[in-house]
Amino acid sequence: MTSEKRILFVILGLLVIAGLWAWSGYNRFVTSNENVVGKWAQVETQYQRRADLIPNLVNTVKGAAEFEQGTFIGVTEARTKWLGAGGRGEQIEAAKGMDSALARLLVTFESYPELKATQAYQDLMAQLEGTENRVAVARKDFNEAVQSFNVMVKRFPSNMLAGMFGFGPQDFFEADEGSENAPTVEF
Repeated sequence: MTSEKRILFVILGLLVIAGLWAWSGYNRFVTSNENVVGKWAQVETQYQRRADLIPNLVNTVKGAAEFEQGTFIGVTEARTKWLGAGGRGEQIEAAKGMDSALARLLVTFESYPELKATQAYQDLMAQLEGTENRVAVARKDFNEAVQSFNVMVKRFPSNMLAGMFGFGPQDFFEADEGSENAPTVEF
């Protein structure tokens, strides 16, 4: 075999290896990106569950707290905003608004011991607590999927493939500043 043929075979071999590497890398990016999309769908599902539960919760307490209309309106508006949100960024912002409005509603409930004694209220609160736990787990799972994807996008040498194929870092679901503080409700 001549040296020209050897060089040609080596070059062809390297091209095949590079092609297989790119193909495999692209498939890993697609799989990881779909994992992020799937985890976000779980977050949406839990927020939808919460949005479906809120009207029942508000109606249960309306009779006992007629003068708390501002709180009820805030919760209803936050729910409507979330239901109408378009992309992931809008949904995250609307979800933060719903979190805040719901927290104010729960603080308001504390002022009505006669309401807390009703079975309907207790059942709804148990459902809401379960939903809040599901939301927290779904957010955590989403953020873990985003972290895994982002590491793959940023790590060498896969970052070269990510750039070639148009994969970029995903945004995490982050809490608003000050959300670690309990809301205050003034009467």
